Amino acid sequence: MRARGWAAAVLTALVLAGCGRSTAPMHGEPGEHEATQAQRVTDRPPYRRWGLTTPLPPPPKPSARPPVPPAGPGLPPVVDHVPTHDKVVFLTYDDGVERDPRFVDMVRELRLPVSMFLTDSVVGPAYGDFARLRSVGAGLQNHTLDHPALRGLPYAGQRAEICGQQDKLRARFGVRPRLLRPPYGTYDRTTLRAAADCGITAVVLWRASVEGDGELTYTRGRRRLQPGDIVAVDPDDATGLSLRDRTTRVLREIRGRGLTVGRLEDYL
Repeated sequence: MRARGWAAAVLTALVLAGCGRSTAPMHGEPGEHEATQAQRVTDRPPYRRWGLTTPLPPPPKPSARPPVPPAGPGLPPVVDHVPTHDKVVFLTYDDGVERDPRFVDMVRELRLPVSMFLTDSVVGPAYGDFARLRSVGAGLQNHTLDHPALRGLPYAGQRAEICGQQDKLRARFGVRPRLLRPPYGTYDRTTLRAAADCGITAVVLWRASVEGDGELTYTRGRRRLQPGDIVAVDPDDATGLSLRDRTTRVLREIRGRGLTVGRLEDYL
């Protein structure tokens, strides 16, 4: 009887131990540690999820600023820099979002007031992405219908390129842009006259640009970001960094200079 009782006790202990082990995760299944790690990633603040160590300050309310002089009587101004004492720079993009779909999430989570200059023949199939961008505060502006170099073209051709895209964007999004970025940054007086006739109030170039490797280059002046700078983030280098990574690089530079991102449409 004693032997049988001892054997029964040992069997009971083994069964209970086995039951205890069955509650542990099997090999290859997520355990408590992995779940906790995943939760930590999700719980990180948005700026850390997108590669920043500190958040960007919110943009200030635009202060009084001197008017930008027109390029001539009845012509819109041409700007690569906005005259302001506010500690803001302006992020602008020429198409390219369709190559990096998560860029929309980045703009939404960081609340970036970006301006997108769109060419119909380039972004036609991806207009849905730009509708999402507009819903989170991005400005949609004109980059012509087919992306030709405008300088030297006759008035009728330039007007068709500019007004045609005005009509496309109005039909797609219900907005008629006020800003134009001429392809390749080239324009002439005919461009300005056609732009004015199409309802454009400013022609937007850039003083700084973010290249495919994330480096900043400058068209003139001091080789560092200054308040009021218009920054073009290049979307065209398929072999370089992603659009998100290039944006992260320039955001780090902006933060390091004590600046933040402003909404260009609030200043022009």
